[in-house]
Amino acid sequence: MTGDLDRQRLEDDGEPGFAILSRRGVLRELDDRLRGWLGCERLPESVASASELLAGAGFHSHGGAGVWERGEWALRVGERRLPDGDLLVWARPVTSGTCGLQRRIRYLGLASHDLRGSLANVRSYAALLLNGRIPLEAKAKRGLETILRNTDKALSFAQDFFDASRADLGMLAYERERQALEPLLVTAVERHMELAGGASVALGLELPERPLPEVDVDAGRVQHAVEAFLRHHLLRAQAGEQLRVRVRSEGAWLRVEVRRDGVPLTPEELALTFVREERAFQEKKLEDSLRMALARQEVEVLGGAVDASTDAGGTTLSLTLPIALATSTSVQV
Repeated sequence: MTGDLDRQRLEDDGEPGFAILSRRGVLRELDDRLRGWLGCERLPESVASASELLAGAGFHSHGGAGVWERGEWALRVGERRLPDGDLLVWARPVTSGTCGLQRRIRYLGLASHDLRGSLANVRSYAALLLNGRIPLEAKAKRGLETILRNTDKALSFAQDFFDASRADLGMLAYERERQALEPLLVTAVERHMELAGGASVALGLELPERPLPEVDVDAGRVQHAVEAFLRHHLLRAQAGEQLRVRVRSEGAWLRVEVRRDGVPLTPEELALTFVREERAFQEKKLEDSLRMALARQEVEVLGGAVDASTDAGGTTLSLTLPIALATSTSVQV
């Protein structure tokens, strides 16, 4: 173990320590900081992953934010895939302020668990009563269907609220995986066909003839963002209008557009598209403004960007994602 003076010296500069983990599992340190943060006299010659390295040093992972803890000592750990396939592994201490954030994240996790658990129980019992095994009067059936719809809405809102709260703290969890974007868009559109039909709004998906380049993204985060755009448009669409989802390559980026052909947003509405608090105060509703603000946070945490624009024919919401991101981890240096 390093001595107290060595640990204090490291804490004073707070710089990350680095090592290279080859594709064959050979670990090569680039400086002595990583050993200091881990509290080891020397690093193992080979490990299968950064997680195995931390676990071997007695640390355990806390949540999905890349923080590992051992007693009162906490490290933020990450890795980047290098062009040759090796991994650059890094670790640095979690400051007292970040420890405070971790406590807030834990608190949010407890609140999310308790609230969502209660709502899920209500939903389960409503679904059980509606399964057809118990005879119900028409009025009772309609009441249970209303409970089911509202609990689904509340569960979705609660998830968005807690995710947005974590994102505000810079601790939004996500997992990248190299994949095609087309299936995510197909699923997002299919999930809103019934809602669009009920509003007499046409909804379509336009994909290029050739397969698009793959991206390293969190599928759930990207799909949520696209669905947030669809819901935003559907809340404002008039009967007879059309929604179109289309995607194309733009250099090193993929651009997804969700277009509403119809009455465009006003300049004031456009400026507040991704603004959470001001829109909520003006509209006296939180759900859509929260969902759109979270969509922006989800795209940005993946290295992308969002945009909103109008013309005489309608309004376009777009997101761009970088093609073939090098890293597959959820934390960046």
